[in-house]
Amino acid sequence: MADDNLGYLDRSSTNNGNVGSRNVAIGVLGAGGFVPQRVRTNAEVAELAGVTPQWIVERTGIQERHVSGGDQSASDLAAAAVRNALAAAGLGAGDLDLIIVTTSTPDELGPSTACRVQALLQAHQAVAFDVSAACTGWLFGTRVAVDYLRGDTGARCAVVVGVEAYSHFLDPADRATAVLFGDGAGATILGPVAAGTGFGQIELGSDGDHAGDVLIPAGGSRHPASTDTVTRGQHRIHMDGKAVRDFILDIFPKAAASALRRSGLTADQIDVIVTHQPNPVLLRKACADAGFDVERLIIVGDLVGNIGAGSVPYALAKAHSDGRLHAGDRILIVGFGAGVTWGSTVLTWGIDDAEAGR
Repeated sequence: MADDNLGYLDRSSTNNGNVGSRNVAIGVLGAGGFVPQRVRTNAEVAELAGVTPQWIVERTGIQERHVSGGDQSASDLAAAAVRNALAAAGLGAGDLDLIIVTTSTPDELGPSTACRVQALLQAHQAVAFDVSAACTGWLFGTRVAVDYLRGDTGARCAVVVGVEAYSHFLDPADRATAVLFGDGAGATILGPVAAGTGFGQIELGSDGDHAGDVLIPAGGSRHPASTDTVTRGQHRIHMDGKAVRDFILDIFPKAAASALRRSGLTADQIDVIVTHQPNPVLLRKACADAGFDVERLIIVGDLVGNIGAGSVPYALAKAHSDGRLHAGDRILIVGFGAGVTWGSTVLTWGIDDAEAGR
């Protein structure tokens, strides 16, 4: 079973430059993850979806996923992940100047789920808002947070948390979605770090012509909730599996190559690869096809499934927990998701556990 309480530290020394300078290095101070306690096994999913447990493993590599209780919303999962990340960074909620939540499964259409998280944390001094970019959301939110911290705001500490409560929006009989998606959250505390570490340029992209490839069709202003939309299952996730697969296999090598060009690195200079986790089988194929060493790829989707915007930060936290991240490591980060959206960057990690005295 995946750990439901992840909190791992990167205590990078603070950059001597002033926050508010475009030149200050911004990186990860701490990362944490959270998944609900209840596990939904392949046997349980397979029975309802009309497939076998072996079919799920062979096609996706997913062994289990976690599902939230009836009283758990996206904000509850997100707040738990933020608390773990804050503990890892040795900080408290009062240190946060900015809270960005990225999710496709918000508590409500409004207000922002970030405001719900702010209230749960009692971080009333922080600015809180949502960023919506589906499974690429953490990268979009991180780009905003990095620019915010580098701007003339006086802010020094931000959290970007990706979270999904997909189980509330799944049709258990739809094998295209029910076998893949789980609930969970990942959070990263961002702030000034030592020169030579932190985020490189974060490049983002989107193509709205493919917005219908994966979506929740009803419940918004295009198709407001009605008896008819509920009867037709329009409040559940709908996905064109082939279109999504083709998009991932096309965009992964392009986004990865772009990140390498911007950073001046080659594939063999990348120590660790952290990406969105659509499913481990597809992810390994995309990585190999792009010319990367699959052994450097962090896999978490086997034990938590596709947790959307939470995948990348959860994988970062898990990688550090497993001793996969060390001082100076260059981490290629690639995201892709509905919209369609994508993004990539290279993150240079701070100090490792041994140097932190852990």
